[in-house]
Amino acid sequence: MIDGTAGVSGHRHADDQLLDDPQTLAERDPGGMLRHTASAGAQVRESAALAAEANLSVLGGEGRPRAVVIAGIGTAGRTGDVLATVAGPRCPVPVIPHRSAGVPGWVGAADVVIAVSASGRSPEALGAAEAAHRRGARLVAVGPADSQLQSMADRARAPFIPVPRRAPARASLWALTVPVLLAARALGLVKVNEADLAETAARLDAEADRCRPSAESFVNPAKSLALGLAGSIPIVWGSSPLAAVAARRFGDTLSANARYPVVTGALGEAGRGRVGLLDGVFGGLAEGERNIFADPDESAGEESRLRLVLLRDGGLNAEDDADEPLAVEERRADAVQTLAERRGVRCDVVTAEGGSALERLASLVAVPDFASIYLALAHGLDPMAVPAITEMKELANQ
Repeated sequence: MIDGTAGVSGHRHADDQLLDDPQTLAERDPGGMLRHTASAGAQVRESAALAAEANLSVLGGEGRPRAVVIAGIGTAGRTGDVLATVAGPRCPVPVIPHRSAGVPGWVGAADVVIAVSASGRSPEALGAAEAAHRRGARLVAVGPADSQLQSMADRARAPFIPVPRRAPARASLWALTVPVLLAARALGLVKVNEADLAETAARLDAEADRCRPSAESFVNPAKSLALGLAGSIPIVWGSSPLAAVAARRFGDTLSANARYPVVTGALGEAGRGRVGLLDGVFGGLAEGERNIFADPDESAGEESRLRLVLLRDGGLNAEDDADEPLAVEERRADAVQTLAERRGVRCDVVTAEGGSALERLASLVAVPDFASIYLALAHGLDPMAVPAITEMKELANQ
């Protein structure tokens, strides 16, 4: 047990019994991260309603932009990745996520900047909004009502889309993503209809029910995934561009909620070098020396080993334009599963479901989101409070 002056508390080895005790889970989660994560479906509905009240039709009246920059950091920054992926290769203009203060040097009057912030005060979003206004670019702001970002948008006479403010940033992916998608739809860049949003919200509701605290580990996919990852070094790869966005999202939540180091990315990219991790000192070399007859309790102090999580998309339509054919993605996913099996590296697979790109993304994000929280709780960590983040902000502002 660690309880240092920095406020760090928890235990190195996961307590698998705790996950089947809903009362203790609630006590260990005082900030309500499980509850906030379960609100994802409600976030989709509420954000869509708020965006409808923002009168985004004005965006389409000024014509198609040369490029769209989505400015934000952390979870807000992920919304740009989601938009680029949902828009797909047929998108008529470049969609560029931007995670630094200001905007790229080429941004001008022909472009649109969407500034996104869960708090409404992030320097990256505020700096981008100010720079966009100064350069004459069209601006759209997404954040909480009555925030600094709304004040900036009001000064620039730019559309502002308010978002629900009930959840912390890490659990607000869908509250932030839906306004970005609907702003892009108004610009004629992406096809997302009301049915897509309704089905995505329903999917998130269904996954929240499957992953609820009262569901025992053997029927709860998030608890099972968390227990499989406990004590490991996770590698999360996505088989397609859409699945790669979900993989990077899982990396965000594993790091922030469970404080686990993690390698994430696209499977195609991994095949050019990172797949060699399966042969390394935490992969095949470690597994080759493992005593398969050892008592798991006695081997609990051994060095960590890799655990592969493969997010498989499968695609919607083989006729769609894509960076790579569906068959190539499928063969590559099969190949890496075989490689892991041959080396004794455990592999968990999450497969996308749904009739639209947005719903399929939701099906790949929901269970891992819950798993990152259950993994934190199994280690006695509060998934909401991260002392290192607070300390870093304090030290950086001195």
